[in-house]
Amino acid sequence: MLRNCFQLLVFFFYLVPAIAQENLDRWKSHAQNTEIIRDEYGVPHIYGKTDADAVFGMIYAQCEDDFNRVESNYIFALGRKAEVEGIQELYADLRMKLYIDEEVLKQEYKESPNWLKSLMDAWADGINYFLHSHPEIKPKLLTKFEPWMALAFSEGSIGGDIETISVNELKSFYDKDFHAGLVYQERDWDEEPRGSNGFAIAPKLSQTGNALLFINPHTSFYFRPEVHMVSEEGLNAYGAVTWGQFFIYQGFNEYNGWMHTSSRADAIDHFALTVEKRNGKYHYKFGEEWRPLTEKKILTKYKEGDQLIEREFTAFYSHHGPVIREEDGKWVAISLMVERQKALTQSYIRTKTKTHEEFKATMNLKTNSSNNTVYADKDGNIVYYHGNFIPRRNPDFDWRNVVDGSNPETDWQGLHEVDEMIYIENPENGWIQNCNSTPFTAAGPYSPKQEDYPGYMAWDLENARGINAVRIMKNKDNYTMESLTKELGYEPTLMAFDPLIPALVKAYEALPADHSQKNSLSDPIKVLKDWDLKTGVSSVGTSIAVFWGNQLLAEVRNMDRPWDAYIFDYIAEKMEGPAMLDALERAVDKLMEDFGTWNRPWGEINRFQRVTNEIQGKFYDDLPSLPIGYNSSLWGSLAAYGSRSYPNTKKWYGNVGNSFVAVVEFGDKVKAKSLLAGGQSGNPFSHHFVDQAEIYAAGEFKDVHYYRADVEANARKKYRPGQ
Repeated sequence: MLRNCFQLLVFFFYLVPAIAQENLDRWKSHAQNTEIIRDEYGVPHIYGKTDADAVFGMIYAQCEDDFNRVESNYIFALGRKAEVEGIQELYADLRMKLYIDEEVLKQEYKESPNWLKSLMDAWADGINYFLHSHPEIKPKLLTKFEPWMALAFSEGSIGGDIETISVNELKSFYDKDFHAGLVYQERDWDEEPRGSNGFAIAPKLSQTGNALLFINPHTSFYFRPEVHMVSEEGLNAYGAVTWGQFFIYQGFNEYNGWMHTSSRADAIDHFALTVEKRNGKYHYKFGEEWRPLTEKKILTKYKEGDQLIEREFTAFYSHHGPVIREEDGKWVAISLMVERQKALTQSYIRTKTKTHEEFKATMNLKTNSSNNTVYADKDGNIVYYHGNFIPRRNPDFDWRNVVDGSNPETDWQGLHEVDEMIYIENPENGWIQNCNSTPFTAAGPYSPKQEDYPGYMAWDLENARGINAVRIMKNKDNYTMESLTKELGYEPTLMAFDPLIPALVKAYEALPADHSQKNSLSDPIKVLKDWDLKTGVSSVGTSIAVFWGNQLLAEVRNMDRPWDAYIFDYIAEKMEGPAMLDALERAVDKLMEDFGTWNRPWGEINRFQRVTNEIQGKFYDDLPSLPIGYNSSLWGSLAAYGSRSYPNTKKWYGNVGNSFVAVVEFGDKVKAKSLLAGGQSGNPFSHHFVDQAEIYAAGEFKDVHYYRADVEANARKKYRPGQ
């Protein structure tokens, strides 16, 4: 017996180092086939022999720049935040685990095609080799990454479909009495970020006769770094990558470019279920039958002090999807896209397409569920796709709201083909814009017609950015990369105030001569009346307008308005004059309280500061910061800058909006310029933590080094992973 135990221990002693050496040999093989070149801004240019080598080097470089954000994204995606942050994240983890099952992901990995498995293998190897090479880095939770984990986060949007599920409603349904006072801070989908801008210009409107693309995602700052991936297997993609993923999410190659904007094409539905308990099991009515709800045990863990405590849930699933809440005596199930392997495939292979025909073939996978796509290419094509995953439904039902899940007529009937979706290809006007606005103005008079499509294909409304973009583009030609940036992407007019200020002035002029506001508001009214609606660091009108606008929005939340009303026209038409003037009075008082005067230029209020790398940034009025002239996308600022004050500040600090921005020209050789908020590195002690801050504040773009000769000419550091 003892001899057998000793033999087993000897076997185990030799086995473990052998496995570790096998891993190390594989990692070093990848590293030998991979080179990383950092340019003057620290952007990593990855050169790999194979695509897998490029993936290995690219994720290794990401970990160098900010391992914390790489790990954090996967802790969240795997439903394990509570193991790090405690019970307050327990039900957010449950939400993820309704869909993320480790055993299912392992099986999906096993069934993936070899080429995709090789990329997932290289991805895990790159992170693990980084941890091996940097023992000073201490992960919060994930000390080893497995290839199947890549499937947990296969689409790079800032807010995935699963995150539309209310955590508080989930807790109320599955665990109401446990820590009854625990309330999760839900994401406010009406706050920043409000999506993104994408502009495509046809050759006939450009000075050089080449197509142009403006890539302008509005995300939380530092959500995506800038990366260049090259391999000898045809990969040569440049752009923004969501931390931890191995594909360029928004970017370009030598042949084409793609920009995603958040979409309201309907990809998610909620179904009310009539539920009864029969023979000890829950059943739901469907047509004339009662179907059993599938029950699934979900094990979660949360940190409490130094302990990890387990909590098990029994989740219920109908054929529509998991039950997520109770409403009016019905259980509500949610249907959304669950196609992880296809989504990861689509996300990667679009980066290697060379023609629009090839790009469209990737769209036929139909897994880019939460996004629109603005596209341009070397052949001169400009294209717009509104959504990508749109279930075919019976149009007789109101799909904006919960539908009757017991009625078979509400079942999804497959997916719409890409050509059935809202789609624009090479419109006669020569331009395409999408600012998370209605697709029915995306190409001016050559836009699709709303009456030609079922309502669920586009709940998107017009917004101030879309109105401004169309206003500028409808009379413009002779575009260059610079004019596309300065005269469109960074054009400063805040169109939200175009209908509001005349209504305010009218209300003011209607006041009796002896009214107290006639005197107290006369100077602010004059400033607004003379203001050109343009946001800027020296603009006092901007400061007054934004503070006033925030007061108006607080009022309008209490107004019963049509869901499809353009909010600023609605306020101008429906809000009574005294309410508008009272809102201005409160805004003036707030400016006086916080800054000692209402006559404060916007740049003295609106600031950029990066002093820590915490995912939820911290800001301090007594530390250096830069003035910013841009504004919230809510008011129509095309260069979006979502800022606010914090409990310890009076000044407003940006945390969302223009983050990675690029302008691209597709000619015989691709040309591009780009810009990041702050810098490439997440290390506060790195030069590249804030080396782009000043050019970001000025709206000045840096040159993108795409071709090897340019990369070499601007190289500051060349090495292989592990060196």
